[in-house]
Amino acid sequence: MKIYTKTGDDGTTGLLFGGRVAKNDPAPAAYGDVDEAQAVIGVARAHSDPGSELNEILAGVERDLWVLMAELATDPKNRHKLADEQSRVTLAMVERLEPVIDMIQDRYEPPKEFVVPGEEKVSAFLDLARTVVRRAERSAIDVAPADSHVLAYLNRLSDLMFVLARWQEGGWRAAKGIE
Repeated sequence: MKIYTKTGDDGTTGLLFGGRVAKNDPAPAAYGDVDEAQAVIGVARAHSDPGSELNEILAGVERDLWVLMAELATDPKNRHKLADEQSRVTLAMVERLEPVIDMIQDRYEPPKEFVVPGEEKVSAFLDLARTVVRRAERSAIDVAPADSHVLAYLNRLSDLMFVLARWQEGGWRAAKGIE
């Protein structure tokens, strides 16, 4: 099977479970922003230590984002075909992020002033991921139905990216003997 199908040459794209929309429709824009967030999270993960706690957290988030993109890529009339935690974000997925945020937040001293990203490579990528996730959240507002958990998931995910970045910075600062 070839990677190119030529079906999008007319400026449209296919949706999960059928249907086509213009590539500049709010749905492809939203799941495209999520795709970009997933890629940036992947860059942060690629710079983390293999098998580390951070690496495992980020890999789990990347898998969740496939589910979230599937939900955003589904025509509203086909939402009944979505499956929880396979192609539809659940409240449980949102709630699983919260104890991770709390656990990581307990591991560093909160910043006392505005954060200037870029002090350490992994934290810089996590800060970039946070900003892309925030954009994805804004894009998803136009697409996610009222009964969806997509917006809550993205909101928590941006919080997670923030605390992970601060945690990584704190570890780097401690290793360098910087207060």
